[in-house]
Amino acid sequence: MGKKSKINYKVFIRLLSYWKSYKTLFFISILTTVLLAIPGPIRPKIIGQMVGKYIIDSKNPNELLFWTLIVIGLLVLEAGLRFLSSYFSNLFAQSIIRDLRKQLMSHILTFRIKYFDKTPVGTLITRVVSDLEAITEVFSSGMIAVAGELISLFFAISLMFYTNWALTLLVLLPIPLLILATRIFARMIRKSYQQEAVQVTTLNVFVQERITGMSIVQLFNRRERELDNFKEINKGHRQAHIKAIGANSIFFPVVELLSSLSIACLLVWGALKTQGKTAVEIRLEFGEIIAFILWVHMLFRPIRMLADKFNILQRGTVRAERVFEIIDLEDNIQNSGSNKNCDFDASIRFDHLFFAYNHEDWVLKDINLKIEAGTTVAFVGATGAGKSSLVNLLGRFYEHQKGDIYLGETKLSQIDLNYLRKNIAIVLQDVFLFSGTVLDNITLGNKDISREDVIEASKSVGVHEFIMKLPKGYDSEVGENGGALSTGQRQLLSFVRAFVYNPHILILDEATSSVDNESEELIQKATEKLTKGRTSIVIAHRLSTIKNADKIVVLDKGEIKEQGTHAELLKHGGFYKTLYEMQFSED
Repeated sequence: MGKKSKINYKVFIRLLSYWKSYKTLFFISILTTVLLAIPGPIRPKIIGQMVGKYIIDSKNPNELLFWTLIVIGLLVLEAGLRFLSSYFSNLFAQSIIRDLRKQLMSHILTFRIKYFDKTPVGTLITRVVSDLEAITEVFSSGMIAVAGELISLFFAISLMFYTNWALTLLVLLPIPLLILATRIFARMIRKSYQQEAVQVTTLNVFVQERITGMSIVQLFNRRERELDNFKEINKGHRQAHIKAIGANSIFFPVVELLSSLSIACLLVWGALKTQGKTAVEIRLEFGEIIAFILWVHMLFRPIRMLADKFNILQRGTVRAERVFEIIDLEDNIQNSGSNKNCDFDASIRFDHLFFAYNHEDWVLKDINLKIEAGTTVAFVGATGAGKSSLVNLLGRFYEHQKGDIYLGETKLSQIDLNYLRKNIAIVLQDVFLFSGTVLDNITLGNKDISREDVIEASKSVGVHEFIMKLPKGYDSEVGENGGALSTGQRQLLSFVRAFVYNPHILILDEATSSVDNESEELIQKATEKLTKGRTSIVIAHRLSTIKNADKIVVLDKGEIKEQGTHAELLKHGGFYKTLYEMQFSED
């Protein structure tokens, strides 16, 4: 427990290193915080003298007015410095978090698809949003605020010793107890913040998955079951927060108790010291006691605030550990290639290729295949045969373990990753559309593609008429993940998107497997237009759609069993003929 109860200083120091990008804001924040620590401790000294010299026996009203104005001036100065300190500290914090969030998101975008296969979306949302918001407080109200409170504390104690060292020692008697309570509190709060971080992630993941899969929840009548599951997770989330609240509820009354103990000692000391003294001496003693009472409040407030700020630092450090785990994760596709001038109108060759998602549980085994430039090759086979895995390797969404893939005489790994993907377009079975317009989803924000280019591509593919029937044509909103469109309509938009980017290599991954007959006819025409004059790879579920392919490759359990034209494979009477007869007997 001892080790886990402390701040991870390695992570904390790494977090602090981001200040270098905003040195001006950092120094302004520090300067205003240091200046803010000065007026507060001075006020009790002035007020004590005012009480002792001018208020109890007010013979100098002008001097009393003068010092009153001084106190008011200090309050105004303190308010101004507090505003500047808060403003620049938060500006400094938000600037750093903006950069950190950009770094995190930029790194996530480089990850292999394999990472997203095993990592819940809610986990990443928590890292990018909730965790970084918690880290913001480390800079805005944690680190700099701690420095300010320490300076204020040091300055107040210095003035107290200067005024009366014996009385200061008396007031400071409960401090060791406060330090002990703070250490115990820090351990408790660290553990509760770790539990809170876990529960926030669990809750985000659960809510994201259930809302995304709401149709399944309702279709299988799981509303009550999922609500019960949610209640359990929500209960755990509540308990994690309650533990943190409980620690605070114990600690802060302890601080108040020790503060009251210091004041009690002070009053007892004052009562004993004033016995047998003259009225003038009593007034001076009384003014000094008033000053020390104010200092005690000022002394324990920073200590209490330090504990609070320490909580913020702990919470932020716990969240920072989770963020840095992702930033440090080397699960991205290594862009080791530098070739940006290769010929994409060359043949594609798979040479003794092996691929597995997990260790040596091979999904593809010793694949040897050549795809001639400008031809259409179709892959067929049962579910799990390795069809999608094979084409995913072309886009380097996954990395193969053995063998090589060549484009002409160039290894795929030697080609710059961005350049490679710029020349390959993939139309997937499950089309993803972003919230936005039809036009935005076709261009994907590429400013080099004009509205005219999109309209021309839509007409070429045969989709223009369907788009113009939408409420606002190309400016129609498609909804979240294209929810306002049918499956066939979303598929047609993906064809236009592929066409407008004019790729050298086109991959169609079961693009007609889940559409109606009318949409399939349109998609079939779009496919003929798209595949004309370019190297095309088609993964087919419906064998009727690939009869005219230049080559059909039959996969079974990760191995190539047959290859040839439709007529050749039927004549051969092997795997393909069996698949063909099974499918058409079902129809």
